[in-house]
Amino acid sequence: MDTRWRTAWITGASSGIGRALAVALTRKGVKVAASARSADALAEFARAYPGIAPLPLDVTDATAMMEGARSISGTLGPLDLAVFGAGIWLPMSARNFSAAKAAHSMAVNYQGVVNGIEAVLPAMLQRGAGHIAIIASVAGYCGVGATSAYGPTKAALINLAETLRNECADKGVRISVINPGYVDTPMTRSTTSSKPFMISAEDAARRIIAGLEKDRFEIAFPWQLVALMKLGRLLPYPTFFRYARSVLSPPRRGE
Repeated sequence: MDTRWRTAWITGASSGIGRALAVALTRKGVKVAASARSADALAEFARAYPGIAPLPLDVTDATAMMEGARSISGTLGPLDLAVFGAGIWLPMSARNFSAAKAAHSMAVNYQGVVNGIEAVLPAMLQRGAGHIAIIASVAGYCGVGATSAYGPTKAALINLAETLRNECADKGVRISVINPGYVDTPMTRSTTSSKPFMISAEDAARRIIAGLEKDRFEIAFPWQLVALMKLGRLLPYPTFFRYARSVLSPPRRGE
């Protein structure tokens, strides 16, 4: 084994970044519990990669997350790494604004992570060891495009990670936030926006693992998009709104 972890739990593991992470960690000798809603997809995944332990569940079910954490600890051993990455993308703009879409996005993208943290953090604090990684997004830096449902959930995760990092720093538990740009996943392919600087899920997994092994708080990529989005966050609002419409998310024809 060439990592600091013996056991890991990944949610959102049936596709995209979560699946690529699970594969990469397994190849490093880590015992990986992989969670997603689809039991069939996870079973197929585990057949392809025998080091994967499938654990189907819904992250919005807090009880199921608690039971999942206990099951992993009982079968694989104490959790060294938890990566909470289950998420959904529901496009929403002023023209199709929907409280239901916003609530569903928050329930999965934010509360699903919170449920996971509640399930694993007490045991990590008791042991004085463990690493929690939260997959947010560069969309959490500032509000652009049709992300009225998605972006706020990622901004909330970034804020949550910042708060927990300070609280857990002296208790032996590491907190990281992962802010990807466009990664070639089924969710990204479903969007109609332009996708500058897009990378593969396997490349994203390599970058994430490298950052986690170095105990980085923020792991963000690709640098070009990260720089553009973080610049937007620093600008005064009048300048930001012009910058957002001209650079970050220019309106398409007819808008």
